Amino acid sequence: MRKLIVIPSRLGSSRLKEKPLQTIKGRPLIRWVVEGCLRTGEEVILAVDSEKIAEAVKDLPVKVVFTPSDIPSGSDRVAHVVKDLDVDFVINYQGDEPFVYKEDVQRLFLALEESPVATLAVRDQDAYRDPSSVKVVLDKDQYALYFSRSPIPYLKQEDSFYPLKHVGIYAFRKDVLMDFVRWQPSHLERLESLEQLRLLENGIKIKVLLSQNYYHGVDTEEDLKLVEEKLTFYLSHTAPNSPE
Repeated sequence: MRKLIVIPSRLGSSRLKEKPLQTIKGRPLIRWVVEGCLRTGEEVILAVDSEKIAEAVKDLPVKVVFTPSDIPSGSDRVAHVVKDLDVDFVINYQGDEPFVYKEDVQRLFLALEESPVATLAVRDQDAYRDPSSVKVVLDKDQYALYFSRSPIPYLKQEDSFYPLKHVGIYAFRKDVLMDFVRWQPSHLERLESLEQLRLLENGIKIKVLLSQNYYHGVDTEEDLKLVEEKLTFYLSHTAPNSPE
């Protein structure tokens, strides 16, 4: 099975100007993502819509592919890159997620041997009532029943398992990814503004792997500050020789 990580990254952002180039601990956000993915030892492609993003990683051993700016989503950008490639499994590693763990990437690829799509979740009590944090509930085999910005499940009492915060990193079998981007946005997807609901509404099962690692994507100035604090610990455990 040929495996591939594709990092979709576009310059425009409604909440944070030129987000991929925002500096964290002296390096652009997109470098953190690319460097982390390269450390997994997997093949990595960076899919961009701007020379500025490509310039930020020009000294790294990553293949850069230019994609149209009007592509509607990260998944569509990934599909645009892989549509003519001889690849079986692909991970869409979002360009605003600076935390990358080799063991979780390996688990995602392994899950695709039995499941059409796989993703990650972490236990996070703080995310429960935050609409910007997506929650997920699972069946007995750890497949997603539903994703929501609302606090799910309703916690009538304290629970040691829930709530689970979804980490927006997706592993696809290529054929499923190509089907996914051809389908029209679904009703629940539009209501919640969550594209993974398109998969569930079309009967595609999503395996959810629980991780003990720390994840936090960057969407706001506050996220930048939090991520900068957390990256010190992250570096000491994943890349002790990386420059501060």
